[in-house]
Amino acid sequence: MKSFFHILSGFVLCAALSACGGDGDEPAPSTDNIAAEKTEFTVAAEGGSFAFTVTASREWDAVAQSSWLSVDKTGSAGTSGSVTVTVAENTSRDSRTGSILLMSGRARATVTVSQDGRAPIVVDPTIQVPEGYELVWNDEFDNGSTLNTSYWTHQVANPGWVNNELQTYVNGSYDGRRVTEIKDGHLTITAFKAGDRVYSGRVYALENTGWTYGIFEAAIRLPKGKGTWPAFWMMPANNDWGVTPWPMCGEIDIMEEVGYNPDRTSSSIHCDAYNHTKGTQKTAERLTRGSQEDYHIYRLEWTEDYIKTYVDGNLLLSFRNDHKGDIRTWPFNRPFYLILNLAWGGDWGGAQGVDESALPATMDVEYVRVFQKIP
Repeated sequence: MKSFFHILSGFVLCAALSACGGDGDEPAPSTDNIAAEKTEFTVAAEGGSFAFTVTASREWDAVAQSSWLSVDKTGSAGTSGSVTVTVAENTSRDSRTGSILLMSGRARATVTVSQDGRAPIVVDPTIQVPEGYELVWNDEFDNGSTLNTSYWTHQVANPGWVNNELQTYVNGSYDGRRVTEIKDGHLTITAFKAGDRVYSGRVYALENTGWTYGIFEAAIRLPKGKGTWPAFWMMPANNDWGVTPWPMCGEIDIMEEVGYNPDRTSSSIHCDAYNHTKGTQKTAERLTRGSQEDYHIYRLEWTEDYIKTYVDGNLLLSFRNDHKGDIRTWPFNRPFYLILNLAWGGDWGGAQGVDESALPATMDVEYVRVFQKIP
């Protein structure tokens, strides 16, 4: 028989549970609320920004739920304000959807952001696009008489700036004479003498952005004369030279030639482990007959697994990624930009002297094209 104490304890427990509401009662509804004036936005592939207003019952917050979205809030300490959303460029062909989460107390709301995929570039049917790739950038040099400044940047530098070269690089022209010019459907880079100096051109394509991986191709006719040193090559975009100086930063030479050894075109890669200062550079050379008389096609195929160069479709250099994740042997996993230049003299170009009677000397470029794999 239960004791009076046990009966009394059970009565008290039941009364306590009843006072607490029991299992069947619902919590009091929240009075928190938050809303956006518009909850769906569509943005072009190029990206951009837009804004919307927010009203809430108390202080509020907004958080981007996708890495390609960022937000800037105004008035979030009060009950109303605005959110500005910045949308990064979508470089993929596929569209994408992200969201902004709005919060105020226990209230939640979502703003959806849809972004278009990048449209393919309309390609001239005469341009041969490698299978599995698409044209992402090109310059056919068929408009105007000077380089498109949204594409190209001129280097300005005095003699001896690099490789003990003798030329002065100028921003397009010197004393009314052009070092770079577009005419008859091609780009000319000309080295000429004025006074006691030789002036020439060195230009960078999309220096601040560059490309990571792809096929890079140019049709080039090389200059004549001992002392000339034309090149078509690549360096890393936005490199921090204090952190990754040359050669640790990497360099890809698609085509080089020196005038004292005409028609011998070469390709090289340079990095900390493999470079000419150590005598370990990876280089290949071939006889490209008529390279100073006719246009030849110089191509780089660069993937996460290898770097290969070609002359007129024939393999020249092959260098594989060792996949050790070591910047000393493979710094080629970041954007690089394209360079075209005509040097005069220097450590290699002037190794057997220079012949100033060869001046002016001109490097002709019919086109430059960049292809990347279809996403």
